[in-house]
This record gives sequence, C-alpha cells and structure tokens, in this order.
Amino acid sequence: MFCNQCEQTAGGKACTVKGVCGKNPEVDLLQDLLIYNLAGLSEAYLLAQPKGYHDPEVDFFILEGMFATLTNVNFDPERIKAYIEESSALTEKIENTYQVKSSFDKIPTASMDELINLAKEYEIDPKFKEVWGEDIFSLKLCVLYGLKGIAAYAYHSHKLGGWDQEVYRKFKQLLVDVYKEKGDLEAWVKRALEVGELNLKVMELLDKANTQAFGHPVPTKVPLGTKAGKAILVSGHDLKDLYELLKQTEGKGIYLYTHGEMLPAHGYPELKKFPHLYGNYGTAWQNQQKEFVNFPGPIVMTTNCLMPPKEEYKDRVFTLGPVGFSGVTHIKGKDFSAVIEKALSMPGFTEDNPGKEVMVGFARNAVLSVADKVIELVKAGKIKHFFLVGGCDGAKPGRNYYTKFVEIVPQDAVILTLACGKYRFYDKDLGDIEGIPRLLDIGQCNDAYSAIQIALAMSQAFGVGVNELPLSLVVSWYEQKAVAILLTLLYLGIKNIFLGPSLPAFLSENVLSFLAENYNIRLISEPEKDLSLMLKA
Repeated sequence: MFCNQCEQTAGGKACTVKGVCGKNPEVDLLQDLLIYNLAGLSEAYLLAQPKGYHDPEVDFFILEGMFATLTNVNFDPERIKAYIEESSALTEKIENTYQVKSSFDKIPTASMDELINLAKEYEIDPKFKEVWGEDIFSLKLCVLYGLKGIAAYAYHSHKLGGWDQEVYRKFKQLLVDVYKEKGDLEAWVKRALEVGELNLKVMELLDKANTQAFGHPVPTKVPLGTKAGKAILVSGHDLKDLYELLKQTEGKGIYLYTHGEMLPAHGYPELKKFPHLYGNYGTAWQNQQKEFVNFPGPIVMTTNCLMPPKEEYKDRVFTLGPVGFSGVTHIKGKDFSAVIEKALSMPGFTEDNPGKEVMVGFARNAVLSVADKVIELVKAGKIKHFFLVGGCDGAKPGRNYYTKFVEIVPQDAVILTLACGKYRFYDKDLGDIEGIPRLLDIGQCNDAYSAIQIALAMSQAFGVGVNELPLSLVVSWYEQKAVAILLTLLYLGIKNIFLGPSLPAFLSENVLSFLAENYNIRLISEPEKDLSLMLKA
C-alpha cells in the first residue's frame, strides 16, 4: 500500500500499512488498478472518437469510477472490483466495434485474491520515481489527484445535464498522459495548470447546472436544532439526490436534515420550497462517528465524505453513486423506499429543540446583488479587507487555527467562507457592517466557482488585478477536490495563498520551491503572525 493523496496521510508522507481514513491495503491496490483501467478505457475512447464514437453513459462511468477512488468515498472491495470488470468490458467493446487498440495492458477477469495480487504491478507508488524522476512523479500525482477532484465536480454536473464533450476529451487525455507521457519538468508544470483550467470549466458547468435546476441560492436561516417527528439525515454533496429524496418523502411525516457539505442546500429556492427540509444536524465529516450514533433515523451518504460506520448505526446507513462500504446498503437508481421504510420504523425526534440558527445562501448572485453597497463601504473605509477562509475540515490537530484566525480578524473586515472548513466558525455571531454580514457562507466546496466570480467582479469594480485587492486567501485542504481548486487558483495567477494545516506530501521539494517562488504560497503559521502579514500586503 502507498497512498499520499490526502492531507492526513500517515507521518506526513504516505499511508503504507492502513489508510488513516480507514481504507485497507487491498482496497487501495484495487483503486490504483481501477484508475489504470479507466486510463486504458479513456485511450480506447479517444482512439474511437475520430470514427464517430461518443457515449455519455461511458463518460459518466469514467467519472464515477474516478470519484470512487477519492478519499472517504468507497471502502468496498467488491464494488471496486465491479468497476474494474465493467471498465475492461467497455474497453473491449469499443476496441472490437471501432477496430482500435488501447496500449494499456488488458486486465483479465479474476478472483478477488488474483486481482489484488495483479494490482501490485500497477500500484501508484515510489517505484515510478526511478522511471520518471522525483519531480515529474510529484507533478504526475498532482495532475492525477486534480483529475480525481474534477471527476467529482463533473459527476455532479453530469447528473443534472451539465456536460461538455471537449472537457471530457481533455480529461481523458490528461489521464492517459499520467501513464504514457514522460516529458520534462516544464511540460508537467504546464499539464498541472491545464488541470486547473479544466477544473474552472467544470466548476462553471456545475454552477450552471445547479442554478438552472434549483435556482440561485438566497440568504436563508437554517436551524441547528431538531423537530419532533420521523427523521432522515442526508450527507455528502449531491443536490439532485437530496431533491429526489425530498420528492419521495412529501406528505409522509418525515423531516429531512442536512449534514456536512449539504448545509448550503437550504439556500436553493427549489429545495427550500419543501417544508419538510427542516435543518442541519451535526457538523463536519470527521465528527460523524460520534454524531451519527445519536441520530434517530437513517443516514444517506450521497457522496464523500464517509467515515467507516460504527456497528451502532451501520445498519441504517445507505450509500449512493460512487460511495460504498462493505455491509452497508447501497441504493441503485432513484428509489428511496428502503430509506423511507427505515425512517418510519425508527422513533425519530420526540420533541422540538429549535436551537441556534446559521445563515447560508451567499453565493455569487446574492453577493453581487449588493456589490454597489459593498463598493461604497470599501471606498468609505468601513470595509478595509476581505478574507476567504474556507476549504476542507479534518481531524488532524492544527485546524483550530482557522477558528482562532476568524476570531481575531478586525471588525472592519468581511469573511467569505465555503466548504466544510466553515464548521470551525460557522455558528459564530460576527455581526454586520451596515447591513452586510461579516460572515458570508458561499456554499459547498462545489461552489468555489462562486468565490472566484466574486473575486473577479471585485477586481473589475476596483480596476485592479485580483492580487492587488484587499483580499487574503486562507485555505484548508484535505482531499483531491481541494487539489483541483488549488490548481485552478494557480491557473488564474492568484498568489499569496496561505495553505494548511500542512503542505501536500506528494509535492517534491523542487515543486514546493517553484510554487513558493512563483505564487508565494506559504504554509500557515500562527494566526496573529499570518494576519499581520496579510494586512500589510
């Protein structure tokens, strides 16, 4: 086993015995074999395209298969094996139909033990340093992990009808290049930035798909308490899955609660219209093992991030799409009857407990609608700085940095946030500046496009480049979607990013030096020290 794709990787280097996430070595090996097989399928697809081949279902399969290899998504070896077998079958079908031949090895049908043993030959580990060199190996991992992040965003977009054939073609080519292209350091830096460019296009597609389907988010108060009645908890990121479940639970006396990255769903008009979408339960993904135990209903995991479920609640966890765990019920299609039956059989909450409220719904449309007022406040010196404090949350020590940072930000500053990193401070009352809330929740990590559009609009309004704005980026990362977003920021030329709580283990010293010298990326230190540097910039 060798896995260094997440921020919490063992020893800050790599998980080699068992994943910190709970992934076992066998699953890790199978996931690497799946990625190799998806690259072979991608090459066959590319070879057949000039002959008229195009299949959106195969495109979606490639995205879902890649998504299944992200951190905290799929821990089930049988499901990964099934993806491998289907990718082999699809490759063979394309090759036979269009008389093309992929240069990738053919992975035979085999038993689980045989497949795991075979997977050792294709494991993405340091042996490739001897072939590619340390820096190119580092950049190839950066490209691969960025592609995994893109696959996640494109998966959500595709489900809502938002896809682009040229985007998919480029995605497949970059995946093939990871295995087949050598090139020099400059070429791989260029490819990494191409991943950032591609991710920007995919995030735009996702933003358009979400807003066309569910409307532009609007500022909305979300209760953190509970309401007497039957209950279902929905986690992950997929708005379409939540919408389908809301439709199927209408009139059944069941309240739906969001968890983790689903919190921003309350701001979408087409989801808000369901009165039984009640509130948000729990906090970020890493706390689910202690929070899920006490939830009196079934739990639906639409996508990442799944923690290995405890026996106390494992029988009421349901997975969808790329998510999987051995012994957990997996739902195919859109039929949520099993979830509904489980909810009706369980006690639910016995009394109302309204609790505190938080605000969501400050995506680009909401923020830009008050842009004139914000600009006036800036020109009047009443807003002096903007901080984007967001990204992934996690269990590793050091993430309380983000709580402390927000607490000491000056009163004449506005804080934008997104993704589950906001759970470090999302319920703090930071007040407002003449009606503009000082804490603006832009949404999920999937909504990073909104943050970028807000920054670009500010840049145009003040007639300066983004790097000259009174804007500081304080980013926390955990998994591969964050890698894709970081590459997008680099592609856009955005500099002076404070990144933490630790630097990616897959980046070599030379690549880290390149990022520091060309983009002034730096590791977070102490909140007070970093804040002082940002305000002086």
